[in-house]
Amino acid sequence: MTATTAGAVGVTRALAEFLSDIAYGDLPPAVVDECYRATLDWLGSALAGALEPPARIAQRVVQSFGAGDESTVLGAGRGSAPAAALANGVASHILELDDVHKGSTLHAAAPVISAALAVAERERASGRALTLAIALGYDAALRSGEAVNPSHYRYWHPTGTAATFGAAAAAGSLVCLTSNQMLDALGTAGTQAAGLWEFNADGAMSKHLHPGKAAFNGVLAADLARLGFTGATRILEGERGFFRATSTGYDPSRVTDRLGEQWKITENCYKLHSCCAHTHTAIDVALDIRARHGWTAGEALDAIARVDLETYGAGYDIVNDANPSTPYRAKFSIAYCTAAALLEGQVGLEQFAPDRFGDDGVLEPAIAALLPRVRVSVRDDLTRAYPARWPTNVIVTLRDGSVERGMNDFPRGNPEYPVSTEALEDKFVRLVAPRYGDAFARRALDTVRSLGDSADVASTLHGLG
Repeated sequence: MTATTAGAVGVTRALAEFLSDIAYGDLPPAVVDECYRATLDWLGSALAGALEPPARIAQRVVQSFGAGDESTVLGAGRGSAPAAALANGVASHILELDDVHKGSTLHAAAPVISAALAVAERERASGRALTLAIALGYDAALRSGEAVNPSHYRYWHPTGTAATFGAAAAAGSLVCLTSNQMLDALGTAGTQAAGLWEFNADGAMSKHLHPGKAAFNGVLAADLARLGFTGATRILEGERGFFRATSTGYDPSRVTDRLGEQWKITENCYKLHSCCAHTHTAIDVALDIRARHGWTAGEALDAIARVDLETYGAGYDIVNDANPSTPYRAKFSIAYCTAAALLEGQVGLEQFAPDRFGDDGVLEPAIAALLPRVRVSVRDDLTRAYPARWPTNVIVTLRDGSVERGMNDFPRGNPEYPVSTEALEDKFVRLVAPRYGDAFARRALDTVRSLGDSADVASTLHGLG
């Protein structure tokens, strides 16, 4: 579909018609494969995150919604489809290991797959129907996010806002909405779209809530539309719609450009480090510098005189904590994450253990010693490159006067630096096995592998709650 065609009928309606008309057979094989990879990556984060305190709180709350046996609440039994979407959406965004898309700066799996899987179970849908719903949900979420980015990102968390459209699209596909009903669902989704960055000032749990609420709101929007509940027909482009309300530089054509030709899920990035994606390019460069020298932690600390990080403004605004006092704040500290990479050769869950932090900042001795030598600055040319690129320049000055430099435009896991399916399966097992046991991890992996060919998603997922 061209932007001109979309303009004639309205962007929201053009999107709704596409979402309701497309069939599984229209999906290219590469898109089907990417839906498996995205589901695999989501489930690993969701299962591991389901045992964390924010997820446990959400699970207790959704249990109070009332009895329900429609869908799996990971790590906590079963519940209604909207309740499961909410709880699983929260769980899958806690460890900061869920996927991200650079053009929209949006984590799609947590809201979209949480909604899709919950509804697929309730509707006894097939694996093919689930796959289609996921592909459509990613398209709706990421295209909406691209249309309002980057100015939207100043105040709004796209995983809570634009992703609401994706969750509604996925749920709407599974309940077989007509184009008019899908239009209503998008309208109802858009009027619920929310998620403000102010949570980051306190390290609050609101970030985890954003995808959970987007998933919940998407299911609610689709269920209401199926029964005739109407929504705004121009929720995206209307005079008081999503674009104008949340962006100072929106581009409606991003929603419909090559719609049905360029599937957004194929642009997905899979995270290899347990922290904010804006730190990942710097981490990868730091890991390369460390590997070139073959440093131990002590050798790196002795050798490094100064570390200069040059990055883009939108990322810096999120990850500029110079001496984080909690594990959560450390995940949003490019200085801490780069120091950990240089000293320890990895930035995994163990780098964010609670005993590493105190009221006055980092307690881990080597990283605490290196942090005062780390300087972070914003370069205007790198800011202009965002969000098409997420560039960071790393300059490490050594005590002997020599300088190590490295720069990347994208972190590993992006399509430009892809990660293999085997590596994602290994990531899945490493996340799940320590928490649930090896046997459960292998069974869960087999479950994901068989989902695409399943005649009944509910039966295939039995036992994962």
